[in-house]
Amino acid sequence: MNLFSNSTFNVLERGLDGSQMRQHAISQNVANAGTPNYQAKTVSFKHTLNEAIGNQLQATKTNSKHVDFSSNKPGPTVQVNQNTTYNHNGNNVDIDLEMAELAKNQIYYNALIDRMNGRFQSLQTVIRGGN
Repeated sequence: MNLFSNSTFNVLERGLDGSQMRQHAISQNVANAGTPNYQAKTVSFKHTLNEAIGNQLQATKTNSKHVDFSSNKPGPTVQVNQNTTYNHNGNNVDIDLEMAELAKNQIYYNALIDRMNGRFQSLQTVIRGGN
């Protein structure tokens, strides 16, 4: 029996993974704010969380040529913003935006950790018999 196959744990785990990737991208952007021709990176993982929450299709194939409904979609994706240039050196890192995104990501991460701790405390209460 797998205690952690619960969908809540899966969603929280995917959220933490995405938050970690976003943290890494933001820190790279901040570190390269003065690097000529550096292009800022963003991480998108909302689609991954929606999939983990349960936006999965349940269907039966009626023809062998139909597309499978398995959910083997990629996880979080990193995109490079190449459409803008903020600095004279070709760099498009907006340090104020990056710091705001960093704070927002930290709040998101802390909320996920609090929720994960709550799930573990619930399990601990059950194991102890409600004491």
